[in-house]
Amino acid sequence: MSLQSQLSLDLVNALKAGKSFETGVIRLLTAAMHNREIEKRSRGGKDKQLTDEEAVEILTKEAKKRKEAFEIYSKAGRGDLAEKEAAELAFIKNYLPEPISLKAVEKAVIEAIKKTGAKEAKDFGKAMGEAMKALKGKADAGAVSETVKKILGV
Repeated sequence: MSLQSQLSLDLVNALKAGKSFETGVIRLLTAAMHNREIEKRSRGGKDKQLTDEEAVEILTKEAKKRKEAFEIYSKAGRGDLAEKEAAELAFIKNYLPEPISLKAVEKAVIEAIKKTGAKEAKDFGKAMGEAMKALKGKADAGAVSETVKKILGV
């Protein structure tokens, strides 16, 4: 079952159960996916449905937004809003694949560095780009960036 289909099914179940929080979050996620589908079609894409990889990319982006908002609200002393963002983030994480371990990230970064021939700080962008291709949707970009910096000695 595709991720979009799972979200649709979960939306129906949440509506039937009267779960307003879950319904709201799923609607936000499906709206983001629908917008991506429209964008994809306007660029001449033939597929109407998103791939699971594209759906995970959207969910990751939405999770990142919630995490950033949580941090901002926490610093501003808005615990009520921070709690809401944290709850949404936890709900979205249920649909994301398990993040890979730091050892796996290190291994992928080492492979990317070997492939690009990166040796110093100026090669950071090449190594980071290659590593993110290999780890797309599996690892947090911040963790990948820190690992690349550590290995390159930046």
